[in-house]
Amino acid sequence: MLWIAVHLPQLSVESFAATVNPAWRERPMALIEAHRITQVDARAAQLGIQPGAKRATALALAGDLVLGQADPARDAQALLAAAYAALSFTPMVCAQATDSTGAAAPVVLLEVQASLRFFRGLPRLVDRLQRVLQPLGHGVQLASAPTALGAAMLSRWRGDLVHGTHSSDLGALQRLLDDAPVWLLGPGREHWEALQGMGLRQLSDLRHLPRSGLARRFGAALLADLDRARGDAPDPREPIVCPKVFEQRIELFTRADNAEQMMSGARVLIARLLAWARVRQSRVAAFTLRMHHEAHRLRDAHSSELTIGLAEPSADAAHLASLLAERLARTPLAGPALEMSLHCDALVQAGAPNAELFPNRSTEREGLTRLIERLQARLGAEGVQRLALLADHRPERAASWVPAQSAAPSNTAPPVSMPDGGPVRPLWLLREPMPLPEQGSRPWLDGTPLQLLAGPERIESGWWDGDLAARDYFIARALDGALVWVFRARLPLSAPDGAGWFLQGRFA
Repeated sequence: MLWIAVHLPQLSVESFAATVNPAWRERPMALIEAHRITQVDARAAQLGIQPGAKRATALALAGDLVLGQADPARDAQALLAAAYAALSFTPMVCAQATDSTGAAAPVVLLEVQASLRFFRGLPRLVDRLQRVLQPLGHGVQLASAPTALGAAMLSRWRGDLVHGTHSSDLGALQRLLDDAPVWLLGPGREHWEALQGMGLRQLSDLRHLPRSGLARRFGAALLADLDRARGDAPDPREPIVCPKVFEQRIELFTRADNAEQMMSGARVLIARLLAWARVRQSRVAAFTLRMHHEAHRLRDAHSSELTIGLAEPSADAAHLASLLAERLARTPLAGPALEMSLHCDALVQAGAPNAELFPNRSTEREGLTRLIERLQARLGAEGVQRLALLADHRPERAASWVPAQSAAPSNTAPPVSMPDGGPVRPLWLLREPMPLPEQGSRPWLDGTPLQLLAGPERIESGWWDGDLAARDYFIARALDGALVWVFRARLPLSAPDGAGWFLQGRFA
């Protein structure tokens, strides 16, 4: 077996920073619980703020410090998103937020022995894993070892090296662990002062002492962790299962009053959504953003939602974010949002988009589809329409306007087909046929006679619905050379207003 451990040392503060206004992200940040600092970012650490410090002490060292409340539920959702990303490489993925004593140690574990051949070796797999985790916005420390706990300990101890620490041999792992500090074991951290006072600083020091005495003094859990890390005892793990429906919720640090503030948190949820969709080997066809507002500001409902439907399923985070930003920009918020959640159960199993050097018809069609999606996000579904052809010989009823993403109308049939060399019709039709004056059996337009060039094209249709059309159509040329489409009513009952000649359309 070969396990890869992905340690996320700054998971808590990074998951909090994702909910902060972008203008504040350049300031030092820290998490607090019971008036004491639990975790700090790099900027706060450079200013001398350390975990365990009091709130007043931290603010004295950094007056612009951004303080957030520690939230295990928020951390659990962020860790789960990282586990979803890891599921793209192997079905055996485990996530642990704490060590055996309950101390925070977020690690994602992957058993990848069976996946090495597919990814052409461990270095390529590790490199690809880092790229997949990057959109989630977390710093990672990687290590690999034949045991799960051994890999987890190495990732926390030496995972910050350029390429991490990797040991595929059990003997090499045991030699590495001999030099590891005792605090890597969960009970070792708990009894660190007592162990240090006895001169027990490395794991090799524990192995030279009687096990029974160590168990009486520090508990059996210390030796149990050591045996599982070295491979001397079994370490069964329960893999996580990817759900069929994506649902995640985050709390915003400040009230979001506009679309830009909403998008700050929405981008985090979209990155997690795509990590989940990648596990399902699918692309997103639609998703719903729910905004949870202050209860005292809304009487009827405390939440509102936006549903984004895509004409072409996508796994592009930038594209999904742009569609959502367009909708948010034109949708008035019901009130300031305190939290937001993302829901998705509409996936389509489809191949990745073509990545050819030169565009072809399929890639050009994809570009047009994305343009339509962006226009619909800005103008609404009814604001972008297309022509749907109908099986009717009457020109005014041969097509109808429908939303660009909708299906054809229920009464739509295949359009009337014309044989090669058949009649030619213009694309520009008048909303209503315009009566034309007649002199000498010839139609006139703008005070000049029209020259009939082609025709007639005879149409007799509509007797079944009471809108009879019995007409002879001609292509005519005006004095200025423009081509128009005119018809003469063959029956008085089929002629609007009882007139004879009408202008139906113009040729471009």
